[in-house]
Amino acid sequence: MIHVSETFALHTTEEFLTEEESTLLEKVMTADPPVTDEGAEPSSRYERAPAAAQSVLQQAFERALPSLNRVMPAVVAAAPWSYAEIVPGDSVPVHVDGIPDPLAHPKRIGRIGVVITAAQQGGEFYVATTASPELWTDTELAETDGFHQGMRLTRSLPHEVDPSPQIHASPTWAERLPQTRWTTDAPARTAVAYGAQLLHGVTPVTSGVVRKFVTDLLDAPSP
Repeated sequence: MIHVSETFALHTTEEFLTEEESTLLEKVMTADPPVTDEGAEPSSRYERAPAAAQSVLQQAFERALPSLNRVMPAVVAAAPWSYAEIVPGDSVPVHVDGIPDPLAHPKRIGRIGVVITAAQQGGEFYVATTASPELWTDTELAETDGFHQGMRLTRSLPHEVDPSPQIHASPTWAERLPQTRWTTDAPARTAVAYGAQLLHGVTPVTSGVVRKFVTDLLDAPSP
């Protein structure tokens, strides 16, 4: 049974990637960069990572799983990884991925991301907490749904993974919430895992480019 605390967890796995793995991933993404539509404005985008990157990231996830399970015991697998670049002048506005379909299989419990190249300035990941009731829906789940009885659901702004349009149109409802933000200083190669119902975002990049991989944390392998 998935507990609400898992969907609000925050956890880091230091040295999630070895130096050799990070270097390999940089080479893979340099050789096979994301495709941007001709004439499109520069922006952050999620693209499905190529097979060579998937293999490296899956191995890293399997090494990290025992650590993840201490705070997210229902996590069993990771979805296919996506790749994102956050360019100067861009950011990820505060939002919540949520659990759009609690009856779906497998179930999303959280997300995990790892940076391979940090920005020179800006581009920090943050989470946010709030007591505002606007974060929440009226939905309550039951054990028959695979969740602890009475678990509440937040609103959601899920990522679209594949194919990937330009992303992160400003979710103004989340930005309007009274909130307290907690900014991380996780360096490259450290994975940050966070619950699916936790508000989060990335501060504006002012210099350099953030290059990172992200995926969903699931309660069963993807079909």
